Amino acid sequence: MVAEKSLRVAVTGPTGTFGFGLIPLLEADDRIGEIIGIARSPFEPSEHGWSKMIYRPGDVRNPDQLAAAFEGADVVVHLAFAITGSPKDPATYAINIDGTLNTFKAAAAAGAKRFVFASTISAIGFDPEMPYGVTEEWAPRPIKYFDYARQKADLERALTELEADTPGIDLYMLRTPGVMGPHLIGHKSSGNGLRRLRGFIDRNRRLPFRIPMPVPRFETQAIHEDDVGSAFVQCIFGAGEPGVYHICSEGVISSEDIARIFGFRPLPFGKNLLYRAMSRIAASTRFRFVPDFASVAELYSVPLIMDSTKAKQRLGWTPKWNVVDTYVDTLVTKSGATSTDS
Repeated sequence: MVAEKSLRVAVTGPTGTFGFGLIPLLEADDRIGEIIGIARSPFEPSEHGWSKMIYRPGDVRNPDQLAAAFEGADVVVHLAFAITGSPKDPATYAINIDGTLNTFKAAAAAGAKRFVFASTISAIGFDPEMPYGVTEEWAPRPIKYFDYARQKADLERALTELEADTPGIDLYMLRTPGVMGPHLIGHKSSGNGLRRLRGFIDRNRRLPFRIPMPVPRFETQAIHEDDVGSAFVQCIFGAGEPGVYHICSEGVISSEDIARIFGFRPLPFGKNLLYRAMSRIAASTRFRFVPDFASVAELYSVPLIMDSTKAKQRLGWTPKWNVVDTYVDTLVTKSGATSTDS
């Protein structure tokens, strides 16, 4: 067995939001000897200040490339997932479903002892009877429209079955709400959109008055990329038993809070209207003329608030960011943060 102080960790999709939360922690951890960064497109780890990482080309649809990339890996962290484009596109399915299963099988064949999968809280479905502060004990419900969530749910089941038939490898699956932070867009050109949004928010917050904004009442959660990274580190070292864990920032954030962060004066109205409207928008994706991306509305069709007690108690994980500060760190520049939220 390789000593824990010199683990070799392979990470697929290391330059996304999750990766920017995880890799700096691995770089700073003396127990990590080497990081293997696997991606289809070449990148230079040193450009991000990553000295322990070596780049290896790998397409999750290609088992042979994965086998070569995972050679000698003690742990595999699977972050690569297509979240843009049509989920009904065969290429998207091949990356997300086939690619994830290929990755697990290649990790097991390479002798990896642990496999860590980035899932989502939406994988449990959108049942109106779901309790507030839902735990890992809640049995997932069928997902009608939101293909991203359905794919994650299907993968949770498939990976669990694979683990049962594959001795010698432990499976960890982390369910998150929306992951936020300075690298919300990851290492993508679309990051210009986030910069423009931050500029708009900063200008709004500097106004001598607050523009009124009607907002439907709702509460939601998020998690900072740094806290996602620290939870993954706990799984990498097997801090708790394998299985599913819910992780989120401390607290919840209301729609009024979000409006204030954007620099508006919220004018809240009834929350049931939002959930009904989102349910109808999601259902409309049954019609051909409605774009597939509208299915994301199902995510907001019910209150979806998770409990992360299990991760805190069994993984020994503690988030450093509360949810309001997570939003501010993502959306507000340092100069804009000096403005008040009156």
